[in-house]
Amino acid sequence: MATHAPARVTRAARAELLHGIYAILNDEMQTLDLARAVLDAGVRIVQYRAKNGIRPECARALRELTRERDALLILNDDWRASVAYDCDGVHLGPDDDGFAAVAPVRNIMQERLIGLSCGTAGEIRDAGGSDVDYLGIGPVFETGSKSDAGRPLGIDGLRSLVRQTILPVAAIGGITIARLDEIRRSGVAMAAATSPVTSAPQPRTATERLVSRWGTPG
Repeated sequence: MATHAPARVTRAARAELLHGIYAILNDEMQTLDLARAVLDAGVRIVQYRAKNGIRPECARALRELTRERDALLILNDDWRASVAYDCDGVHLGPDDDGFAAVAPVRNIMQERLIGLSCGTAGEIRDAGGSDVDYLGIGPVFETGSKSDAGRPLGIDGLRSLVRQTILPVAAIGGITIARLDEIRRSGVAMAAATSPVTSAPQPRTATERLVSRWGTPG
């Protein structure tokens, strides 16, 4: 029987893990296998992105897997489901309920984390007045994993936006191991990866390389 790590139940304890590689896993038949691979590789932030509807059995299994590894489970888009499935937080984009009015969400979420997607200085300025825990800034580069990602910022654009917030930032969009050094040097706390993990022939090995590279000065 797996030994579960103590649950991170406070906002501060959860926020301690907001650094490093942030794995975004789309809902598919291999989601749980991918989750095991990235967690075994050392990732401690997993986002479950279910654009066509959450599979309850998958959400519950992800909760068990992440808790066993003392990792965060962030749900994309739906803060109500984030609470219902006992996730550690929610990530909201401009079209999601709660993005423009965080206060009611925070009132319900309490000690859970809230992340917002931002791509402009105005969005970052607005987020600065909200009670959120981190920002996802991007897309940094062109990405095929999100059709509505918008125009790429580039490294200079990312660096400029990172300087406008004191919140931890996850760089999102087109992240590869070849780009990881310049992403880290931009001042972000996290690098969000989807395709480098999900499209790799050996997801665990690919993720281990990302985790190792992030931790290597360069």
